[in-house]
Amino acid sequence: MTPAVIDDTTLYAVLAPFAAAVVAPFLTRLLKHNAAWPLALVPALIFLHFVGFIEPVSRGETFVAAKAWAPSYGINFSVYVDGLSTLFGLLISGIGTFIILYAGGYLKGHPQQGRFFSFLFMFMGAMLGLVLGNNLISLFIFWELTSITSFLLIGFDHLRAASRRAAIQALVVTGGGGLALLAGFILIISATGEIEMSVLLGSPDIIKDSGLYLPIFLLVLGGAFTKSAQFPFHFWLPNAMEAPTPVSAYLHSATMVKAGVYMLMRMHPLLGDTVLWTTVLPLFGGVTLLVGTILAVRQTDLKLMLAYTTVASLGLLVMLTGTSHEKALEGAVLYLLAHSLFKGTLFMVAGTIDHEAGTRDVTKLGGLRKAMPVTFVAACLAALSMAGLPPFIGFIAKEVLYYGTWGWLELGLPITITAVVGNSLMLVIAAAVAIKPFFGPKVETPKHAHEGPVLLFAGPVVLALTGLFLAFIAHTTGILFVGPTLSSLLGTFTEVDLHLWPTKINAPLILSVITIGLGIFLFTQLDRLREIIASILKAIGWGPDQGFDQFVSGIVRFATWLTRLLQTGKMQTYMLLTFFFTALAVLLPGYLTNSFPAMPKLPEYRFYEWGILLIAVLGLFAILVARTRLTAIVSLGVQGFAVALIFMMFGAPDLSFTQFMVETLSVVILALVMTRLNLSPRDHRTVPARLLAGVVAVAVGLGLGLTLLSITQQPFDSTLSVFFTEFSRSIAHGRNIVNVILVDFRGFDTLGEIAVVVLAGLCVLALIRVRTKPDTVLDPPPERTGQSQNAEAR
Repeated sequence: MTPAVIDDTTLYAVLAPFAAAVVAPFLTRLLKHNAAWPLALVPALIFLHFVGFIEPVSRGETFVAAKAWAPSYGINFSVYVDGLSTLFGLLISGIGTFIILYAGGYLKGHPQQGRFFSFLFMFMGAMLGLVLGNNLISLFIFWELTSITSFLLIGFDHLRAASRRAAIQALVVTGGGGLALLAGFILIISATGEIEMSVLLGSPDIIKDSGLYLPIFLLVLGGAFTKSAQFPFHFWLPNAMEAPTPVSAYLHSATMVKAGVYMLMRMHPLLGDTVLWTTVLPLFGGVTLLVGTILAVRQTDLKLMLAYTTVASLGLLVMLTGTSHEKALEGAVLYLLAHSLFKGTLFMVAGTIDHEAGTRDVTKLGGLRKAMPVTFVAACLAALSMAGLPPFIGFIAKEVLYYGTWGWLELGLPITITAVVGNSLMLVIAAAVAIKPFFGPKVETPKHAHEGPVLLFAGPVVLALTGLFLAFIAHTTGILFVGPTLSSLLGTFTEVDLHLWPTKINAPLILSVITIGLGIFLFTQLDRLREIIASILKAIGWGPDQGFDQFVSGIVRFATWLTRLLQTGKMQTYMLLTFFFTALAVLLPGYLTNSFPAMPKLPEYRFYEWGILLIAVLGLFAILVARTRLTAIVSLGVQGFAVALIFMMFGAPDLSFTQFMVETLSVVILALVMTRLNLSPRDHRTVPARLLAGVVAVAVGLGLGLTLLSITQQPFDSTLSVFFTEFSRSIAHGRNIVNVILVDFRGFDTLGEIAVVVLAGLCVLALIRVRTKPDTVLDPPPERTGQSQNAEAR
């Protein structure tokens, strides 16, 4: 179905958070933490805007809107609204509303709360632009903007070294993946000739049929895997917990890390359902699921436990997306929705406990259910959904994904076993988060624990209840949210029929019972399980996080070595390297493409023309054999005057006059400078160094000569010549065409050249005027002995 063109309201919805980012600091200065209430209206209104798309999108309709940005390059600021982008838009704006409110209470009294709001809104706008992006280039810009804004948020507490390290680590990993994604997008544009996602999705086999499928697949995966913290890039996400809790809650529930999953889902019609896709994605996704849950079990910090389960959940989503099986994809969409709700809730619960009790360590918490009853209820509801228990949306998601993995013929059994083990460990963490802090005897905490203000518990309560409500209206949830999103993944309209309760005993239900039983057993052995995992990790020793530090350290050492190699402080080295790479640039392309020009036939010169050429050659020879720099400068002037005479003989008197002036000034100025410097007649370079310099010089001359020959052998294009001839008089009111070009048509260029010459003249003047002032010497130099004089002479 061809997308319908809509008005620009959706474009303004993407830009609205950036406008709020400008206003937020001023509003916070005026209203303090209560600024969260009016600021939260921005994402709330965006949410209502996307609610308007639910009904038409559920019928299979899609929409586009665009504004020209760089039309000469085909780059537009455009949006594409379908089931997938609508679901993400609702999650980003809906959860974002409560994140803004939560940030108002969590950072109450913080001197930089306004700045934090500003960063958070920029992050929100970047994510909206990403999931709605239709133009590949504008989509990439928003993709990178999420990395930059997450860097600002993770490193918000920039006075702490851990925060700075985590922010840099996230930026390096996700930024590197972003460069890979950009390369993939460029290859897509090259292979298809299209730059709009909506057009590409209209021809889903266009990339698969091209010869660039493999590099495009690998590059897109590079961007998606780094963004969504897939093994072995998973290490940056738990370290991002150095950010304030509102950032963690938003990052893990609806933004940033879900961007990689979004990209894989968006590209599924174009890249999915191939042998490569159904092999690589389930493999890496399954490993990430197991690694994330195992590392989560080891933790005792609430935020780290939840962070590692996010890594695991992202692995599960990638694994399900990689199957390309319809039911598994349906389970992925359901789990995406369920995870956003329960993970946002649990992170805000963890932050509230830390804010009101003074610690996040589960071993130092207990008996908080009476002191924090509202938070306790929200935690239980979200944990039950995370554990996959009825009657929550997480239970339905687990049932559907088991149905999909069990029914996948290729690798159904190992994928199902991986999902069961991973979900069992998820249940362990959910139980630990909901039971350990709230049940048992009351434990004395650093702060007197009590229920937080409404700004802190509004978000957890609403999101947790939403997970319960969507399960009770499962059929409607399938029609309005899951079906349209699944249609985007499959590239064809698909209807979904969901039920809260299984209609019969089948394999998914049996697998759910096994998951619950295994999870309860492992929870009873949680302490012992932590010890086992800790001992295994200690035995292994090395990990990707340590590898990142080694990688960065290696880059620094290499940069130091390269700097010492190239930045020697000697002008001779700089000139040699500059001309070496110049020769490489002009000779290597011709060598690789075998496109050197044919040598022209030697023209018949008159005797005086041969004489001038001979003067130029003799001037060059005089430069080479000159024993002093002053002699070389004068000889260089001889060669320059010979070239000026050549210009004059071949009908370019203006150019000849300019050459005479330049050569005269160059000789005079250089001679004046050299009289102030050391004019030692000796060349201190060794013979090999002289030979190397000579080879480089010959290579540069040969390369530039061949380049000039290549240009002159091309057909002459007289377009500019005719233009200047016709219009120099009528437009610039000048008869001398060369002067008109320099002064009028290239006026700014000439002005820049004059500025450079003036600056160079001022620098020369400064060198000439340098004087050693005796009165500035505070102490007379020590009397030198004969031995010291000989040493200095050497």
